[in-house]
Amino acid sequence: MRANERKHQHNRRVKSHLRHLERDYRGLLAADKKDEAAKFLPGLHSAFDKAAKSGALPRPTVNRKKSRLAAALN
Repeated sequence: MRANERKHQHNRRVKSHLRHLERDYRGLLAADKKDEAAKFLPGLHSAFDKAAKSGALPRPTVNRKKSRLAAALN
């Protein structure tokens, strides 16, 4: 497998995982479970930071998403 295809598959896997985490978090907010969402948020931030570190997402995109997710909690 070519390196770019391997990286592409890795990035797709990471982005899909992040979408699932974000969906779960927003589901907690929609169900008015703010205490559970508050416990979930640091793990979500960590996952986004790891995605930026690996290059799957650009750092500004990660910062914007983290900010909006935190604002949704308040």
